[in-house]
Amino acid sequence: MVNEQIKLMSRLGLLGKDIEYSFSRNYFSKKFEAERLPYTYENFDLNNISEFIQLLKRKPAITGLNVTIPYKEQVIPYLNTLDKKAKKIGAVNTITINANGCLKGYNTDCYGFKKSIKPLLEKHHKRALILGTGGASKAIAYTLKKLKIKFDYVSRSLKENVKFTYDSLTLEDIKMYQVIINCTPIGTHPNTNACPNIPYDAITNQHLLYDLIYNPEETKFLKLGKLQGAKTINGHDMLVFQAEKAWRIWNSTF
Repeated sequence: MVNEQIKLMSRLGLLGKDIEYSFSRNYFSKKFEAERLPYTYENFDLNNISEFIQLLKRKPAITGLNVTIPYKEQVIPYLNTLDKKAKKIGAVNTITINANGCLKGYNTDCYGFKKSIKPLLEKHHKRALILGTGGASKAIAYTLKKLKIKFDYVSRSLKENVKFTYDSLTLEDIKMYQVIINCTPIGTHPNTNACPNIPYDAITNQHLLYDLIYNPEETKFLKLGKLQGAKTINGHDMLVFQAEKAWRIWNSTF
């Protein structure tokens, strides 16, 4: 009876900024309706991560959260503990809150990325470029290591662990990396005419282009890659896989 009461009060949601477009809210709301589950899911749009504690005080029924841009790293100091994988990655996209108010962080992005990219990988896919260095890119890097794919970062400026800037990338560089993963928000709706500034002319049918963006379904980054014969995939499947993994984590704590 107590567990049923807890479930009836359970509130889940997404923590982020400018997240009206959210995949997660739509996905979980439909899931709960279809499976007749007594949960709610809503967006918690914060201007600054410092508002997080006040959110929890205002919404004491929250038992689980997803986390998106730009708070996957910024939220960590507010958590009581991290699971081993999230600690290694250094970014969190799932949070559980138990009856004692203990907040634990997890990363299911790595699971979603691995499940979605593995069927597309071929023997020649041995090196990858990661575009961007934010929280999402950390889960991608962790997964590529597990898949034994060597990788380098591309960013707007050189810093620790960044080998290339967008301005320094050459045609020869692109030929050396058979997998290119966009972990930036460049090209997200409504800015659909934008794309990462890389030498697309060097892309061939030996390349695999992966965009973590899912809206639009085909970004300019993917379109330009496809024109060169590359295999392409957007972030939709990754989101579904990571969402279901998050759901299993939440369920284990209810």
